[in-house]
Amino acid sequence: MHPEAREELKVRLALVTLELANYIGVEKACKEFEIPRSTFYRWKQKYDQQGPGGLYRKKPIAQNNPRKTPQNVIEEILELRTEQQLGALRIKYYLDRYHGIRISESTVSRVLMSHGVGRLPRTAPKRALHTKRYAKQVPGHHVQVDVKFLQLKNAEGKPVKRFQYTAIDDATRIRALQIFPEHNQDRAIQFMDYVIEKFPFRISTIRTDRGHEFQARFHWHVEDLGMQHVYIKPRTPELNGKVERSHRTDQTEFYRLLTFYG
Repeated sequence: MHPEAREELKVRLALVTLELANYIGVEKACKEFEIPRSTFYRWKQKYDQQGPGGLYRKKPIAQNNPRKTPQNVIEEILELRTEQQLGALRIKYYLDRYHGIRISESTVSRVLMSHGVGRLPRTAPKRALHTKRYAKQVPGHHVQVDVKFLQLKNAEGKPVKRFQYTAIDDATRIRALQIFPEHNQDRAIQFMDYVIEKFPFRISTIRTDRGHEFQARFHWHVEDLGMQHVYIKPRTPELNGKVERSHRTDQTEFYRLLTFYG
């Protein structure tokens, strides 16, 4: 049966029951049509307040969801995509850092999709890549940063995983390093603050690969400190050759002889 026809029959039944109750009483009218008395009184209340129209089922009214993305945030997301050609993850970090708006990457993606904004076009601008390999003459002009994955063993012979963050100046070969138990952007940011504190000269440019630890939050942290952050080309570790070579030296002259007791 069509929903509208079923609705009309329900209203007619309610009207007949209400009218019959005036003659034979509520209890007998409900028993005659096998209707609970609670239903009868609900119908009667609606009829007394709104007349026959109150017996029809009201369409649900959409209420504001408290978790709905605010309109001003939606406008910021669309503006960042249109003007700066940022992806969902970079938009998330940009809003957090510069506007104090905490929002998930998936929410940004849903907003973009709901407004018909697809993936970034291939013509979208990419970060500048430095491909020339030559020694810099000015200290701090280029500082190469990378992470070495350490597979150590403790006194019981069990494997222990650690991560060595290393920075080396292209001109002077001055090097700073720290070892962390985690591998993420928080640790990369902490390491950069350490490098700035320890290096005896001002740093102009930080050069890294495209690892997850060197993405949006790390990038903006470096830029906020007045330095430039550039990426090397994918699958070209030789462009960060000095820090790569220092890692090989660490492995052959130090870690092969090490027993970890932490």
